[in-house]
Amino acid sequence: MKNLMLFAIAGILLLINGCAGISVTSDYDKSVDFTKFKTYSYYGWADKSDKLLSPFDKERLENAFGDEFTKRGITYVKEGGDITVALFIQTEQKQQTTATTTGMGGMYGGYGGYYGYGPGWGWGGGMSTTSINTYDYTVGTLVCDVFDTKEQKLIWEGTGSGEINENPQNREKSIPNTVAQIMAQYPIQPVKTK
Repeated sequence: MKNLMLFAIAGILLLINGCAGISVTSDYDKSVDFTKFKTYSYYGWADKSDKLLSPFDKERLENAFGDEFTKRGITYVKEGGDITVALFIQTEQKQQTTATTTGMGGMYGGYGGYYGYGPGWGWGGGMSTTSINTYDYTVGTLVCDVFDTKEQKLIWEGTGSGEINENPQNREKSIPNTVAQIMAQYPIQPVKTK
């Protein structure tokens, strides 16, 4: 159980070092006027995925999303916001195989044969070695779902996926950067300040 919990906690770590290779996608209901939403509330962490986080990372994520909504003129309220935001994390174990071939010898044409005349003696066999390497890695995905509270329907979903790097340094910078990449695809862009 402890190993499972450590694996699950690693799920958030894509956010910590995700800027190196995060893949961001989003989809939304194009019939919705997103400019009418002025307040938001948190639904919370779906599927108990907040249990995968340290309290510090949970707070960093919520603050980062909060900052992004605030930049768009949408204010946080504890309950009853125009939109409801739900967050969750999922992880998937993957495997990659690479092959590297190195060669030695061969290619000596000797006298004559190389240019199309003469006996063409020499050696040409050589040898090569192929090494096959397989490694396991974990892909983590952070999902932000936005619901129209009144209509109780999903209106936007943004996801960020990337290979998890378990280096716990620089979280304060990388979590907001990752969240900003996800929120860059939100239909309302940040309000420009003077």
